[in-house]
Amino acid sequence: MRDNDHICEFVERRSRAATVHFHFNPETGEHGGMLEAGVVQPATSALSAAPANHADTPRLRLNVHPSRTADLREPDELHIEPTVRTDKYDDRFGNRCTRFLASQGKLRIWNSTLIQDSAEKDQVNYQARQHPVEELPVDNLTYLMNSRYCEVDRLSNIATELFANTAPGWGRVQAIVNWIHGRVQFGYQHARATRTALDVYTERVGVCRDFQHLAITFCRCMHIPARYATGYLGDIGVPASPAPMDFSAWFEVYLDGRWWTFDARHNAPRIGRILMATGRDAADVAMTTSFGMAELTKFSVVTAEVRDVAPILDLRSHAVGSSGF
Repeated sequence: MRDNDHICEFVERRSRAATVHFHFNPETGEHGGMLEAGVVQPATSALSAAPANHADTPRLRLNVHPSRTADLREPDELHIEPTVRTDKYDDRFGNRCTRFLASQGKLRIWNSTLIQDSAEKDQVNYQARQHPVEELPVDNLTYLMNSRYCEVDRLSNIATELFANTAPGWGRVQAIVNWIHGRVQFGYQHARATRTALDVYTERVGVCRDFQHLAITFCRCMHIPARYATGYLGDIGVPASPAPMDFSAWFEVYLDGRWWTFDARHNAPRIGRILMATGRDAADVAMTTSFGMAELTKFSVVTAEVRDVAPILDLRSHAVGSSGF
């Protein structure tokens, strides 16, 4: 089994609404994006099976999270070429998944949808209190424990030294985020699939998932339930990034009876997060998991804010004509 959760460094784009139409031709390598109006859209990826003599069974998490289903303005459906039979299900964290059997050879997977968004920044509540462990919902206890990339046992003493004197609750989480944001250097060249929270602490470099893993671990060390989140986050309300678009990672903490969004990489409330999946860490929300030989040969994400929904039909017609959908 091989997870491709490390292939991308996540990003998205949107505000009131945004839509994206993407095309990738695995034969020629050509790709292009057409976008318009008011909502956001998923990604496009292409998998190419390795030249083995057996089939591969991938599992995909490329749909919008069920909590955002009511905001969809177009179907959120995966398209697989060549066509195969698929099984859709929700995993134990409530994320939408798709399983299918892929024959040997090239495979193209793509998705395009439209989703309505409030255009409001991440909510902030400086008075949100921290629950004593004995008061936490039983289902949240798993988000206090060790996981694949979050070594709570190995970082507990460090976290206590750093944050024991901070105010419990929102202030403590923000102190953790401030510490990481100010001390860890972001860079795509630092991406590494095996980097854990302890590695991030010692190396002080990483991509967005690494920032979140360290923040999640420090929160758990301080008895604050924390979980990993992934989805779309584009350049809405902020200067556009020159880097290619990708998926994004952030994290959520349980304070004052609900989950709140934090982001150790950006360290600022943002507009237009579109949640795809949550889990203990990146291992639980890998976009693709291959039970066999497979190679991700091309990957691209395009999302954009759409303020005027009316032109979408014209855009779609142009996308079909120019992209060969």
